[in-house]
Amino acid sequence: MYTTLIETYELAAALADPLYAILDCRFELSQPDWGARAYASGHIPHALYAHLDRDLAGAVTATTGRHPLPEASVWAATLGRWGIDENVQVIAYDQGNGAYAARAWWLTRWAGHARVAVLNGGYAAWLAAGLAVTSEPAARVARRFTPRTPALPTFSAREIAPALTARQIILVDARGADRFGGENESIDPVAGHVPGAINQPFAANLGRDGRFLPAAELKNRWQEILAGRAPAQLVSMCGSGVTACHNLLALEIAGFSGAKLYPGSWSEWIRDPARPIATAAALRDARNT
Repeated sequence: MYTTLIETYELAAALADPLYAILDCRFELSQPDWGARAYASGHIPHALYAHLDRDLAGAVTATTGRHPLPEASVWAATLGRWGIDENVQVIAYDQGNGAYAARAWWLTRWAGHARVAVLNGGYAAWLAAGLAVTSEPAARVARRFTPRTPALPTFSAREIAPALTARQIILVDARGADRFGGENESIDPVAGHVPGAINQPFAANLGRDGRFLPAAELKNRWQEILAGRAPAQLVSMCGSGVTACHNLLALEIAGFSGAKLYPGSWSEWIRDPARPIATAAALRDARNT
């Protein structure tokens, strides 16, 4: 059973196994239809396409972030439609770094299904290994997926500020340093970060080849961030609750289970103008006064 990562050679050896369901999660925020087009051009044999906006997220409202969680019953029905039940090993991949595949990984675990892993290095690693691809759309016979408990824990916007004030949580933002600092915001209408959050870009979990760093190295990095506190005190966020899952996957690889997701993340936080915002420039000004 694979529960965090699977390597290309391991997946290649299991392609004919009907108890493997492969999800192609390729996506681009700036081009929402790019992933579906890429899938149609070529994908791993037997893979089904999972669209971030339509499959891996729920309906956006005036109070949610850009990628709210789907309703639990809807997500269970989606998994069943993809031919997934408690006996099926789920493998998710995206174009390379796992940013979107980790969202499918987390959602599947959230539904109580531990038999799910991310293809290390994604489609780029599959191509680099010279493995077979196809443009033929895949299909699986539907199964009944029954959600199981315990589902993974989440944290809400209303819990963030009091928990930070009481030093009950470590809030870790997976966005790049420039977006976290409010110096380069090209996606959300307001720049900055939640006061008290620390920045750990999800890309820091990866080596130059786009694959996850070894577990021992991830453990050392995340031990520094935890600073002796329990993994259950860590709350992961990003722009919309997607790349935050990458940090949660890295923690799991490192052996630190129990961290929570703030699903709404920055794009939900800024929906309420009463919520405080910090920027790198404001922090520099405060130090200079």
